[in-house]
Amino acid sequence: MTTETRIQNENLLEVSNMKMYFPVTAGMIWKKKVADIKALDGVSFEVKRGETLGLVGESGCGKTTTGRCILQLYKPTAGSVKFDGQELTTMNAAGLRAARRRMQIIFQDPYGSLNPRMSAGNIIGEPLLIHKMTQSKAEWRDRVAELLTIVGLNPAMADRFPHEFSGGQRQRIGIARALAVNPDFIVCDEPVSALDVSIQAQVINLMEDLRAQFDLTLLFIAHDLSVVRHISDRIAVMYLGHIVEIAERLELYENPLHPYTQALLSAVPIPDPSVEAARDRTVLQGDVPSPIRPPEGCVFHTRCPIAIDECHQPDVLRTHEMGSPEGFPGLRDVGNGHQVACIRV
Repeated sequence: MTTETRIQNENLLEVSNMKMYFPVTAGMIWKKKVADIKALDGVSFEVKRGETLGLVGESGCGKTTTGRCILQLYKPTAGSVKFDGQELTTMNAAGLRAARRRMQIIFQDPYGSLNPRMSAGNIIGEPLLIHKMTQSKAEWRDRVAELLTIVGLNPAMADRFPHEFSGGQRQRIGIARALAVNPDFIVCDEPVSALDVSIQAQVINLMEDLRAQFDLTLLFIAHDLSVVRHISDRIAVMYLGHIVEIAERLELYENPLHPYTQALLSAVPIPDPSVEAARDRTVLQGDVPSPIRPPEGCVFHTRCPIAIDECHQPDVLRTHEMGSPEGFPGLRDVGNGHQVACIRV
């Protein structure tokens, strides 16, 4: 693909009908597959160059699995993942190694994602060695010191080990490690959920500054809607392995259309007791269904306050003008780039 063709494509990442099924086996010796955990079941979205796409939803809905499938840390069961026009799912090991220099991840747990036997400098500098990005030991040390400075740490800390840092400092080391290879795209897998609230704000502000400074494209995974609203340009909402709504940040918060999105936003507390007491809440009934046996038709219909008979009939949804081949209502554009997967909207 020529450089000219890549520049014309405004989407850096394109995910189409991505599925990730984890097998469930039975038997002590002769293991037999008895079912599949449908962690992702037909996820499609795109991320434009230079934007931050927020990905929100309840725990277990498939957010982290989505990020890891994009990076091919998990091999998707089906579907397409195109990064800068290149198909990643069929790429060989050598091609993936080259592509991964442009794609990095910041993990959720700042305590478990760093090797306790390696110093901070070695953790940050390891990608430089793997991708042969420095020519001498002195150049390597200078680059490690520069990365520590960029994320707000003293270069003198390079010889310290992870247990000598606080949680916020460890996450800064993880960010520096991701930046080491000058990536274009970073998956941020709930990078502040394990941190204190005051530290969360510092890390979020740091990431915003880094995005502007290095022209980064981010997939920001979180379940804290206030954090996502602060950092994202667009937001995608997930439920049980499906994208149910995508919209610009302000559009989603001011005009949520899917009943699940409405329920999520109504659960966000408002720091004004009078307003909080007066507003309407959308309270969902029941529990999230099992991804081993998801409901037929729209997977949200078992908890949806506006569901009708057609919502749980796959044949009806399959023949609906916006229905997906599997029977789940596909995303439909309702204007201004606002897409929603619901036949009642």
